[in-house]
Amino acid sequence: MADVFEEEAEQTVSIQEYLKDVEDQELEADLVLGGDEGKECTYIKGYMKRQAIFSCLTCTMDGNAGVCTACSLSCHDGHEIVELWTKRNFRCDCGNSKFGEFFCKLFPNKDIENVENSYNHNFKGSYCTCGRPYPDPDIEEQEEMIQCCICEDWFHEEHLGLESSDEIPRDEEGEPLYEDFICQTCSGVFSFLTLYPKSIWAGVRQHDATVNNNKEKDVFEDPPSVCGSSQKLENDPYSHNSQQMDHAITNTVSENVPGENTEKNEGSSQVIQDASPSSSTCVIGVDLLVAPPVFDGSKPMFLSKNWRDILCRCEKCVDFYTQKCINFLLDKEDSIVEYEKMAKQKREEKLHQQEGVELNLLDKLGHVGKMEFLNGVADMKNEIHAFLESFDPSKPITSADVHQVFENLAKKRRRV
Repeated sequence: MADVFEEEAEQTVSIQEYLKDVEDQELEADLVLGGDEGKECTYIKGYMKRQAIFSCLTCTMDGNAGVCTACSLSCHDGHEIVELWTKRNFRCDCGNSKFGEFFCKLFPNKDIENVENSYNHNFKGSYCTCGRPYPDPDIEEQEEMIQCCICEDWFHEEHLGLESSDEIPRDEEGEPLYEDFICQTCSGVFSFLTLYPKSIWAGVRQHDATVNNNKEKDVFEDPPSVCGSSQKLENDPYSHNSQQMDHAITNTVSENVPGENTEKNEGSSQVIQDASPSSSTCVIGVDLLVAPPVFDGSKPMFLSKNWRDILCRCEKCVDFYTQKCINFLLDKEDSIVEYEKMAKQKREEKLHQQEGVELNLLDKLGHVGKMEFLNGVADMKNEIHAFLESFDPSKPITSADVHQVFENLAKKRRRV
């Protein structure tokens, strides 16, 4: 019996912890859903740059279809749903030919198939090179996974192709120092990134004793073992001196971009500026379609903050991105960072709108109505405040406690 009470005690949380947890969950949901409230099917918006997508294994066992947030709630409630986080350039499949006789309840008149959609094994509920599900039912404590910004698959840290997870750029608190990650398979197409200055790579924190003798703890170095940025082939015609590249990029951008829009990379003195889409001068000085760089082996890449801003936007490089189907890298709204930024803005706007509705409601009331409303709010605040002051924060709040609060309010109103 004592064990039962101990187990219950471990599961209790204080009211402050509960409210903080609810707020964190709401924010996390908004960041994933991009501010989508799930009321309308997104099909009418076409192939969206990025949106939250779900796979219904009840309707499409082959994992060859994806549905938007609204359809996952309205059309597939109670089904076996796989949450895929976000996908780029995707259009809702709900109710098309892949669903047989099933029709979308929100927008039934869809094309037979969305030919531009792409699918991977995530839609079947498997991830990483190991093909395991997430959450993994065979593992008690779920392992952290990292998403490739190109193929958008998720990988366990031990399956990234690194000798040790210590090679992943993190700070002392374990927070990532990189903005984007490119998996080992996709990195083969991105060997051209080694032509850019080393500041494009996320730094790896090292202990001061192993790096230098100045006894500074926060030292960052370029990670050649991780991204291969310094592993040039012997006599490689595409090898560039880092200082020359820095100078070339700064000069090229300054000539083509009116005004300065500079930002310094964290842990680097390299100044990065937005390259103009109409630049005629190639930043890297190489025609990637004719002579792309070739390197032995592929390793995952960890890219630093704002790394996309430094990508060359000359006509030849843009043609290369298009041929390799990676021209989405030039679209600022494609990145997860920008997606979450817009989600936060939508969340703030929604909260302001809710406040506006409350104020409008108050304005419509007469003087007596306003006074009664404000007095009621004040009474409720006071009652809750008094309850919290007298309540033990280490104990859980029961339904009886809530009923008591409202009973006290009712008694006070009756006396008035």
